Amino acid sequence: MRDINEIVFIELFKEACHKCFGTPLTTALSETDSKLLSNKILEQTGLLLGVKSLKNYSLYILKSKESKENPSIATLDVLARYVLDAPRTDEIQRKNNEGHFPYWFQYKKSFKKDTNLIPSVSPRRKTGMLLILSVVIIAILAWLLYPFSGQPVSNFNEPFTFLSYDSLTENGWWLQNPDNEWWEKRREKKGSLSLYTLKGDNWPDAKNVSGIRNLLVRKILGDCFSTEIHLNDFVPDKNWQQAGILLSEDSTFSHKVVRISISYNDFFGGYSKPPEIIVQGVSSSESGSTSQPEEFAHLTIFTVEEPNEALVRNNLTTAALKIERQDGLYRFLYRTGPSEGFAFKEVISKNFNIDPRYIGIFAIQGFSENENAIPAAFDSFSFSTIDCKH
Repeated sequence: MRDINEIVFIELFKEACHKCFGTPLTTALSETDSKLLSNKILEQTGLLLGVKSLKNYSLYILKSKESKENPSIATLDVLARYVLDAPRTDEIQRKNNEGHFPYWFQYKKSFKKDTNLIPSVSPRRKTGMLLILSVVIIAILAWLLYPFSGQPVSNFNEPFTFLSYDSLTENGWWLQNPDNEWWEKRREKKGSLSLYTLKGDNWPDAKNVSGIRNLLVRKILGDCFSTEIHLNDFVPDKNWQQAGILLSEDSTFSHKVVRISISYNDFFGGYSKPPEIIVQGVSSSESGSTSQPEEFAHLTIFTVEEPNEALVRNNLTTAALKIERQDGLYRFLYRTGPSEGFAFKEVISKNFNIDPRYIGIFAIQGFSENENAIPAAFDSFSFSTIDCKH
C-alpha cells in the first residue's frame, strides 16, 4: 500500500508535467520532454532537477519501471516550488533560509485537506503527538547544532559512486551556476564525476563577469583541516584549461578566495618555449575582488613536446591535489603518476588572511574565446578536520 508521501509525490509530479506541457501525464517522458521540464523548472525556480531523474519518475508513476523511486525532500520541494509559483532562488539561499523545505509541506498539507486524507485526532492522542513531536524537534536541533559546538566534525569521503542530484545533495553538495547540458554528461567516465572545462573564471576580466559553471560546492566545518581531490586521465591541452579546488570565505566565490589547480600554460609573453603542465596557485585573500588576483605558485611538472607527449599523458593517468590548513598557514601538495602509489610533493607553504567557510571543485578554461571543453574526471574527494596547533 502506498504511503501518503508517495501519493502526494505522484500527484505533485503529474501536476508539474501538466503545468509544463499543458496536457495530463499519460505516457512516460522522453529524453526531450525531460530536458524541457528540467529547463522549465530551472528557469522558474533557479533550482536544478536532473533530466534522468525526471524521466525515471515518469516511468515509475506510469508503472513502466518496477523499482521504487524515492525522491528526497529537497527534490519534492523543488517540484512544489514550481507548481506553486514560488519566488526564484538558488541552492545557497534555499539552504540558508528555507532549509525546512516549506513548499513541499505546504503542498502536502493542502493536498491532504483537499482529499480528506487527514484523520481525526482525539484531544488525548493530539497531546501525545505534540509531546513526541517536541522530543523529535529537540533531537533534530541538537544534531544540527552539534557541528558548531566546537567538537570535531567526522571525516568525509566522496567516491562519486552515486551521481544523481539527490545523492549529491544528501551528501552535502550543491551545484552553483548550473549548465544543464554539460551537467548531464557528468557520468562520462564510470566511477567518476566528470566536470568540463567550460568558459568562465571566479575572477572577472575587462570583458567578462566572474562565474564558474557547474561549480560543485559544500560547507567547511572546522578551522583546521586537510582536503584532497583525485583525478583520472586529466590532460589539459589548451591554454588555461584546468581543474582543482577553491576555498572561499563566502558562497559566491568572488571575494576572498584561494585556488589550486592542475593547468595547461602556453603563454610566455612572446618568448618561444614549449607548453607546460603546471600546478598553479592563485589567490585574492588580501584584496578580495577589488583588484586582480595574485599567482602565488607556478610549478612546472611537465613540458609538453612531441617526443614526450605519450609520457606526459601516462604520468597524468592519476593526479591529486591536497591542501592542509593550520590556522593562517596553508600547505599545498600534488602528486601525479601512472598509478595511485606515488607520494605527495609540496608545492608551497604560505600564510593567507582568509578564513574559508566553503570549498568547491571545478573545471574551467578561463575566458578563452574558443570553448574547448574536455572532461576532468574527479575520482574522489576527501575532507577531514585536524587539531589546530595554537
